[in-house]
Amino acid sequence: MISTQDIEKLAELARIELRPEEKETLAREIGGILGYIDQIKTAGSKEVAREKESVRNVFRDDENPHETGINTDALVSEFPRKEGNYLKVKKIL
Repeated sequence: MISTQDIEKLAELARIELRPEEKETLAREIGGILGYIDQIKTAGSKEVAREKESVRNVFRDDENPHETGINTDALVSEFPRKEGNYLKVKKIL
């Protein structure tokens, strides 16, 4: 069992205030909490190992990339406000 002084030190490190009755309750329950965390750690490690085995690259190769700027004129012509090849937008600042 952990002492109330240890609980006070943990509360100080976590920057939380505990009432005296909370300190005593936490001192009694901390063993169960830590045991549960240990269970979670061991259960999670098995799942992670399986996930790493199934990871693969899902991106396709870019076989026929289009020429740079080929769609620029069509896109710019669709905008209501433009200046040359630039799109004019409302100032937001």
